[in-house]
Amino acid sequence: MADPVLTIHHLRLSQSERVIWLCEELGLPYTLKAYDRDPETSAAPASYKALHPTGTAPVITDGDIVLGETNAIVEYILAKANQRGGDDNNVNDLALPPNHPNYAPYLFWLHHANGSLQPALNGLLFSHMQRQIDSGAASSTTVTNPNADIPSVSTINQARLNLALSAMETQLSQSSYLAGAQFTAADCMALFPLTTFRLFLP
Repeated sequence: MADPVLTIHHLRLSQSERVIWLCEELGLPYTLKAYDRDPETSAAPASYKALHPTGTAPVITDGDIVLGETNAIVEYILAKANQRGGDDNNVNDLALPPNHPNYAPYLFWLHHANGSLQPALNGLLFSHMQRQIDSGAASSTTVTNPNADIPSVSTINQARLNLALSAMETQLSQSSYLAGAQFTAADCMALFPLTTFRLFLP
């Protein structure tokens, strides 16, 4: 039986454009399902938010698998491309293997966009949004209707945090660790935001 075709749930003007580009470069078959943002608030539609517990873009589905988070999706797709080639030793040219001399910088830059670059841009965006809200003007980057009721930036961020924590709580109510019954690096990665970070943001 043929493998199920990957579906990219593409929220327009979102991070999912990177997932589409990656699949095109790999020649990996996929189905594209596009979703439009709300014309007044630019928010994702309820049907998109319901796809994954975090309610954020991008999201892919592959058979019974529903996966969010851009970097997780990228790693999943790269592994899937290798499996299609019948070789687990990196048959595609877009992922460098551990024995490659540039493996370390490859890993750094693979995670840099979402780990450093985008958070910095988000900080500037949220500051811009707050200035727009404080001045009574709508931000053209987030709201197309100047009369729309705009929540404060802190309210937006708190809602995103609540979704992220809720997703973790749901997962840990079903398994001993984040990835299942086994302790993994995913649990190590959750340490700082759940513990030490409270020293900076009580």
